[in-house]
Amino acid sequence: MKAHGASEQLIREIPEALSELLGETGYDVREPAEGAENPDLIVQAAGKLFVVEYKQSSAAAHLAYAAQLVKRLSKKFSRNAIPLLAVPFMGEAGARVCADAEVGWLDLSGNARIVAPGIRVIVQGNPNRFLPRGRPPNIFAPKSSRIIRWLLLHPNESFTQREMAKLVDLDEGFVSKITSRLESAGYVSRPNGSAIQVRNPSLLIEDWREAYVFSRHTIHAGHIAARSSELLLSRVCSALSSRKMQYALTGLAGAWEYTRFAGYRLVSLYTKSDPSQELIEALGFKEGTRGANLWLVVPNDDGVFHGSVTKGKFRCASPIQVYLDLKGHPERASEAAERLKKELLNWNGAD
Repeated sequence: MKAHGASEQLIREIPEALSELLGETGYDVREPAEGAENPDLIVQAAGKLFVVEYKQSSAAAHLAYAAQLVKRLSKKFSRNAIPLLAVPFMGEAGARVCADAEVGWLDLSGNARIVAPGIRVIVQGNPNRFLPRGRPPNIFAPKSSRIIRWLLLHPNESFTQREMAKLVDLDEGFVSKITSRLESAGYVSRPNGSAIQVRNPSLLIEDWREAYVFSRHTIHAGHIAARSSELLLSRVCSALSSRKMQYALTGLAGAWEYTRFAGYRLVSLYTKSDPSQELIEALGFKEGTRGANLWLVVPNDDGVFHGSVTKGKFRCASPIQVYLDLKGHPERASEAAERLKKELLNWNGAD
């Protein structure tokens, strides 16, 4: 087998997990010889042949390659063999990668999606059995994500670690540590041997979005009397500009400025600092979540302003930041995110 230690132990759980999902009590298992062109397991169950590849991570960047690999390997064994990916816990981004590749999957937490001739198994909602203890390294943490955001904003360019440190205002040693993790995870490459470049922007942003939590910013929710969201937006942005306060639209309002898709009631924007009492009184801002039509958001890192642009009369966060933030918004946020991704974040899976 290609795995060792803890991974090898988990691989041994796969046949029984698959058998239970199929409602079978018996199965046959074959472990091919080690090698890049051999899968981790071949399982015969419910009259079907499954060619199984196991990955410790469900990151989209890992699974995109693994899905194509297991499809190719399955054809070596039988025209009717079913390619299957297995992971400890499957996230949303990884599940989308498998769906796009038309490859079935199961996780050792009890979830699965296996759709093939004569088989339809879909199980969702079981919690992650493999949550790490302590606080694991997070390449999508606020400061780390400055590097990721910059790479996604410049997908066709490469940067040395020294250049990156200056561009995103981070210590060079910290940048070195994070870029090494990004490289190990398969998110970046070094096309000329030293400078880094994003490998697959579409997969990277989906993994980032899965890890992203909008509520970790400081959100001042409240209500301002206004006849429309457009008038509310103009009033707030005018007040901020006149006070020389940096701001950037995000969420539904930001998506509207970029795509003109999906009207909105809630206006949300980043500000560099908490709103002053003078600003609150000038806007007639009544703080409270009930009936809120305005979120003034103080970011947990100033990197959210990187890539901001002026659209019409307003300053907007980058499409990348708006796409991430829509995950934490109500109304038609999911539809707005899909439209924004299609129109402005369509990298076509370029590697």
